[in-house]
Amino acid sequence: MERSERLTAAQPQLRPRVNAVLEQLAPLLALLLLGLLLTILSPVFLTVGNFLNIGRQAAINAILASGMTFVILTAGIDLSVGSLVSLTTVMFAAIHIHYGPPWPVTLVAVVLVTTALGLINGLAIARLGFPSFIMTLGMLNIAVGLAYVISGGRPTAGFPPAFTFFGAGFIAGIPVPIYIVLIIYVVAWLVLTRTRFGRHVYAVGGNKEAARLSGVNVRRVETLVYVISGFTAALAGLVFTARLDSGTPNAGAGDELDAIAAVVIGGTSLFGGQGGIWGSLIGALIMATLRNGLNLMNVDPLWQSVFIGAVIILAVGVDLMRKRRTGAA
Repeated sequence: MERSERLTAAQPQLRPRVNAVLEQLAPLLALLLLGLLLTILSPVFLTVGNFLNIGRQAAINAILASGMTFVILTAGIDLSVGSLVSLTTVMFAAIHIHYGPPWPVTLVAVVLVTTALGLINGLAIARLGFPSFIMTLGMLNIAVGLAYVISGGRPTAGFPPAFTFFGAGFIAGIPVPIYIVLIIYVVAWLVLTRTRFGRHVYAVGGNKEAARLSGVNVRRVETLVYVISGFTAALAGLVFTARLDSGTPNAGAGDELDAIAAVVIGGTSLFGGQGGIWGSLIGALIMATLRNGLNLMNVDPLWQSVFIGAVIILAVGVDLMRKRRTGAA
């Protein structure tokens, strides 16, 4: 009788843990179900070549989503990452083609510039109190304008094979961008789960005032997450340039929305403080798999946008319901 009473008393304590585990597994289960459905609908889907193609297609979005995860975990948003990708591609092309330094020097210079723009975002938001939506929207327009000014609206091609290898090469039959994504995500996971800064990111997103009162340097954390987002935007831009052997001013158009969608689909809350880096990778894979499947079934690109938009709305709706349920609890 006493044992039965103890089990009954433990059930309310176990239920939140079970729900948390299910929420973490939900994106992975969604990806597996999507893969199963597309396997039934298309005989071409379940092939090694197609899987590698999905991984290559997901790479840019996954890299952007890794940095966006840090931002959204603090309840912020970064709308500038797509335009920073575009600016990175044309800066690399302009510096390397027209001025001729070795490509590694150009690469470092471009990464520093794009990361510095992320720093400007972070300082304006954390120190001056700019809303993240407004500041990064302004930076989006600045970066797009600079990309067109620098490039003259024209793409530039012709980079060394040693550089294009990072976007179009293979190691052991696997595209190099997939290795780059895995390295980035392992590092991001270690930062979020094994460092004080990672704990502070979650604390700021969970309750900014409580984090401040507990000794967290909130301004520093908020600044650094936008620096990280700018850095990953630079990496995404370089991988894009290397893959297509081209620097073009519209390279990252709309990529910011895909990155935000990947993070939210992966289970990170737009309200901050809840989520994880691996969920963002799964979210990017879900979006790439969905696009791949729709292409295999010859679905009109306009309808593809409709389907993907519906998936994004569904993911945000789930996040809202989760927030309300947590608030009610």
